[in-house]
Amino acid sequence: MTIGSARLGNLLPIVLLAFASQSLAAGAACAAPTVRTVSGEVVGSEESGVSAFKGIPFAAPPVGKLRWRSPQAPETWSRRDSTAFGPACIQPPSRAQDEALGPTGPQSEDCLTLNVWTPSPTADARRPVLVWIHGGGFVSGAGSLAAYNGLALARKGAVVVTINYRLGNLGFFAHPALDRESSTSPANFGLLDQIAALRWVQANINAFGGDRRNVTIVGESAGAQSVLALFASPLARDLFHRGIAQSPYGIPSHSPAEARTIGIGIGKALGVGGEEASIASLRSIPAEAIARMSGRGQTLAPSLVYGDLVLPAPILERFERGQSAAVPLIIGNNSNEASVAELFGIDPRLLLRNLGLARIGVRLLFPEAGDEADLARLAVRDAVFAAFVKRIADLHSERATAWRYHFSYLPERRQGIEPGVPHGGEIAFVLGTLASTPDYQDIHTPRDDRIADQMAAYWLAFAMTGRPEPADEPEWPPSSPRQSVTMEFADSPRAHLRFHDRRLNILIGVIGVLGDMLDMRREKADRTDMGGVDAA
Repeated sequence: MTIGSARLGNLLPIVLLAFASQSLAAGAACAAPTVRTVSGEVVGSEESGVSAFKGIPFAAPPVGKLRWRSPQAPETWSRRDSTAFGPACIQPPSRAQDEALGPTGPQSEDCLTLNVWTPSPTADARRPVLVWIHGGGFVSGAGSLAAYNGLALARKGAVVVTINYRLGNLGFFAHPALDRESSTSPANFGLLDQIAALRWVQANINAFGGDRRNVTIVGESAGAQSVLALFASPLARDLFHRGIAQSPYGIPSHSPAEARTIGIGIGKALGVGGEEASIASLRSIPAEAIARMSGRGQTLAPSLVYGDLVLPAPILERFERGQSAAVPLIIGNNSNEASVAELFGIDPRLLLRNLGLARIGVRLLFPEAGDEADLARLAVRDAVFAAFVKRIADLHSERATAWRYHFSYLPERRQGIEPGVPHGGEIAFVLGTLASTPDYQDIHTPRDDRIADQMAAYWLAFAMTGRPEPADEPEWPPSSPRQSVTMEFADSPRAHLRFHDRRLNILIGVIGVLGDMLDMRREKADRTDMGGVDAA
């Protein structure tokens, strides 16, 4: 052996050791993030510097005898791969949803899973937690849609959770057979799923780097309606600490009698009988057949049911009685909410024409309206959305701080083309998902991205501190009946005093009178349903 080869021989173990150390270090750096939950260990993946955990069961599959029952605890496991979304809950196809928010993907009745994005799964990091509740009229949607990806907000420092909950007649259902099975049978199973998910967050989120004492629930449309229902539900107390309701709607909830009537009709339509149908026969119906029952009179959507343990009274009534959660609330709507009517094939102009001579009064309320189509859009927006938003904000301000907003920023390439921001058009801005939302991914500009960063800053500041006060951004004062303030998110945020208040207050009064008349009819129907005995 030469002197050179001897030296090489002496160095070889050192070189190999160094190489092995580097390989181990690289392996450690690339190791999949792992978190231990109360049900078992979950293994996630790294996405652009964020740890993502997908498809984690928060309840047992609601199938077989668990269909139309309160969610039960999931089975335990030792180690679970959590790198792929779980299936969406069973729902009818929605081309509009797929094109706007992203494809739903596989569906199953076994769907009670959630997803977590975290800057780092470091236990006790105490980061603010945002729980996103998807919309879809309580008949469609999933926490896995591209528009709801939690990556962007997690990169800004939050722990983001998106959830699934039972939909349509599988999630919201009443029938005498359920009453016979249990005298306290609920009807809002989807809301119970949301509550179960929030309980999972309380039990597990600290292990993902979140702070279970700092949870903000956020939702849009039916998700916003869910946020308000959770505020109103005694079963959700102390499971969250503030809320954001994006475009909730003032559509009345169903009474128990109305819900049972629809349930009986569903049983008849599906061939298992009406009022006399057994719970076993109802549970034997394929989930897909139940989901297809989505027409008028065949589903409770897009409303909830009041009168069960989850929602003892209508949402508005709970707020009026001061029985809602006394925690901070952001609530608002978009500039063209009437687009949701068009989505269902309803022309707002027809709704306006059905008012007859009352159209004259409506025209006086909206002097800025151009043609009849514009008037109809404004009337539907304010009557169904903005008036309800103001009423809830005013009531809530008596118990906790409330902030109102009006979102009117259109993407640059749609300005001057569309009449306003459509229903759901703000989601990609507040979640920072312009690049992944199908409706915006090919058109968003640097200006749009800056607006999205600005919106996210307000939402994150609220999640972190309970006040939407990001540094270096315009002030957003809270709102109350005496100091009515609305923050308009347009090209730049601007706070308005008494924004559209005159007509909104008129609409609130008119809707209140109509609501009282409706309540009287419902009370009569409920007494008839109970054999003429007044309810307690």
